[in-house]
Amino acid sequence: MNVDRMKKLLQQAVPPVKDELERDLWPAMLRRMDRTAAPAFGFNWAWFDAALAIGVATLAAFFPVSIPLLLYYL
Repeated sequence: MNVDRMKKLLQQAVPPVKDELERDLWPAMLRRMDRTAAPAFGFNWAWFDAALAIGVATLAAFFPVSIPLLLYYL
């Protein structure tokens, strides 16, 4: 009796699931990807990417011996 009551309450609370989507989601996904894509010929770096590049360049300028080590780990 308690299981039947719970089943009835759940059926009232949760709407039935449709077999098909109301619309196609792929065009919306393509628009979102185009909107968030990086420019083709510009630099769209975050601040920490620029800081890391400046740090590596500074390290190579002050310690030229570290250049082969940096190239090894690339």
